[in-house]
Amino acid sequence: MEIVKTILVIIYAIVCLALIILATIQTKDAGGASGTITGSSTNNFYEQNKGRTKEGKLKRYTIISGVLFVVLAVALSILFVM
Repeated sequence: MEIVKTILVIIYAIVCLALIILATIQTKDAGGASGTITGSSTNNFYEQNKGRTKEGKLKRYTIISGVLFVVLAVALSILFVM
């Protein structure tokens, strides 16, 4: 059981570092509420294919690493209580 704990802690540390790096290299999304007021269109080509761009991929990887972070945190808390 100690080997599993050690492996999960190492994976958790790697996911933590990845999450920090991914969150810091993302660009700021400036189109929020002000985009609604100024009338920015969300029906253009860029908005429809945003997931294929570098920013879209970074956002997807950040969400995945965030979910992994939460799952590993719960798993580690269960393992360390036992």
